[in-house]
Amino acid sequence: MKIKTLCLCLVLLVTGIHAQETNSPAFGKGLFNLVGKDSTWTMKIGTRMQFLAIANLDENEEGDFSDTESSFLVRRARLKFDGFAYSPKLKYKIELGLSNRDISGASQYTSNAPRYILDAVIMWNFYENFELWVGQTKLPGNIERVISSGNLSLVDRSLLNSRFNIDRDLGIQLRHHTYLSDKFLVREKLAISQGEGRNVTTGNEGGHQFTARLELLPFGEFESKGDYSGSDLKREESPKWMLAATYDINQDAVRTRSNLGSYMDTDTGLYSTDINTLFIDTMFKYNGFSFMGEYADRTAANPIAVNSDGSPTGDVVAVGDGLNLQAGYLFPSNWEVTGRYTNIDLDEQITGVQPISQYTLGLSRYIVGHKLKVQTDLSYLSADGDNDELMYRLQFDIHF
Repeated sequence: MKIKTLCLCLVLLVTGIHAQETNSPAFGKGLFNLVGKDSTWTMKIGTRMQFLAIANLDENEEGDFSDTESSFLVRRARLKFDGFAYSPKLKYKIELGLSNRDISGASQYTSNAPRYILDAVIMWNFYENFELWVGQTKLPGNIERVISSGNLSLVDRSLLNSRFNIDRDLGIQLRHHTYLSDKFLVREKLAISQGEGRNVTTGNEGGHQFTARLELLPFGEFESKGDYSGSDLKREESPKWMLAATYDINQDAVRTRSNLGSYMDTDTGLYSTDINTLFIDTMFKYNGFSFMGEYADRTAANPIAVNSDGSPTGDVVAVGDGLNLQAGYLFPSNWEVTGRYTNIDLDEQITGVQPISQYTLGLSRYIVGHKLKVQTDLSYLSADGDNDELMYRLQFDIHF
């Protein structure tokens, strides 16, 4: 009897596996695509993982790179859900982060809880080319930040992004696009958000954040939204170019990097100041060649946090500017060579940080586009008045 029961279970298991194999989407298109009986809702379920090995070599007093640190980690591990509800004009997206790097940053302002939620947003196409977004998602900031971490040409984003990006926040966004001619596309994006980053639960400690972005695409749309994806995997048959600018105002900001960084505590509560951030960026692709450029500038009305008696608290706003230039070529064999130059020039008198430059050379092998790839890169960091650094990274990506 036990043998018959076991055989029956095996048959049912194999049948279930076979059914899943025949009904599941192609690799990289999500684990499952669910559709309601009356077709009034859909849900695509996906997951992705990044495994990273990293080695840092610091220059010693003799000028040799011998002081080495290495680590292995699950850089990202995420679950994604998206689809529409009631009508294809009402879409939604939920993305959860599960790795330590994804959920870190707990504080009293997030109820001392892990920050699992990355995106939780609904997108309503309420009239012609207008869309209203409500919830938590990426603000329309610098292009490198809005590109998914799974669609990058190098192992990770640049130093410009880590110093200046405005990341995710809670609020509303209005998006619109129009054509000035048969090809010339213009996109406008406006956002009003809380101004303190993602997963904040204790209310608004500062003012509000206002973001505006304008994108010009004179040669038309990129294939498969390639303007927000690294590498020219589609091998554009004609030149495609996007030129864009973002201006962000965070009124009464209480963190050192606009809606990111540490909270500026004083003896009477949180210190606040107006922080303004400007981004100018561009993306160009043609026949396997890709180029991305970014410039960022951040200012603050009163960048040095002070106590009630006027004494500095030690917290300062990261004011200054940065430049990031990146170019790559994808060979017919789907191997890509990418180079990147980044310069960060924070205001030394205010931040105490000296200018730094980083040079990165990367090699990528795309097995199934960005859904299955291996990437490696080597970076040289030159810091004024400090020891130079070398960094080697190797990363494996898989997306379902």
